Amino acid sequence: MSEVTDLRFFESSDGALAYRDTHGAGLPVVLLHAGFVDHTMWDEQIPVLAKEFRVIAPDARGHGRSANASRPFRQADDLAELLRHLGVGPAALVGVSMGAMIAVATALEHPELVRALVVSGGGADEREFTDPWSRQAQIEAFQALAAGDIEAWHDVSDLWVHGRGRPREAVRPEVYARLRAMRQHTIGKHAPGEPDHHVRVPDLAARAARITVPVLALNGAQDAPEPRAMADCIAEAAPHGRTAVIEDAAHFPNLDHPEEYTATVAAFLHEVDRP
Repeated sequence: MSEVTDLRFFESSDGALAYRDTHGAGLPVVLLHAGFVDHTMWDEQIPVLAKEFRVIAPDARGHGRSANASRPFRQADDLAELLRHLGVGPAALVGVSMGAMIAVATALEHPELVRALVVSGGGADEREFTDPWSRQAQIEAFQALAAGDIEAWHDVSDLWVHGRGRPREAVRPEVYARLRAMRQHTIGKHAPGEPDHHVRVPDLAARAARITVPVLALNGAQDAPEPRAMADCIAEAAPHGRTAVIEDAAHFPNLDHPEEYTATVAAFLHEVDRP
């Protein structure tokens, strides 16, 4: 995990939550990371987007340098509490995987804080994994965690990095190393058998038609079908949604092709922010 010198902390109602904030007067853009990692997965995007936008990149509760939960909480409520503390909103929320789900949940539960959504590899969590490749990867991950075999869990997690249609060698080695370091840091914050205090926001896909802000589902073409469908169903249900694909990218398109991903997101944000 990279060293961050401008990390800030917000004393929430249940411990300190870490975040970066580039300030500036542009459209607020909140970058929401995937599960088990942290805000440094956005290291390539933050400096580029900060040239035009105010970029905020938090660590979700229990991830990175944010406090673990001591009682039930919803990730969307954590984000809303942070944005209200900063006096920010409405903001464009950009999320990958778990971060996409947080973005959608926030748009539904706190719509006054949201100006637009970009979701990749997630957005709704009600879909069952039925594709043989993704189902097997999901089972092996659960088995490794249940057995306390962290090395095996890392290996299974790496499958999502290169995806179902590419060999491992298709991804730069440093991407695996960065994600593994982030995962190791986050999982090291938690004790075996620790209760999961996270409360999911229900019926995200079923309620997506209520999202009236612009939505872009931006998936990697080599991601598993279920995460792609989770993002696409949000964009297809929202009145102002659209879909796009980054070829030769999987579950982490912002890491596979950072320049293309950032340019696509920036172009969408320019449309959103147009007078």
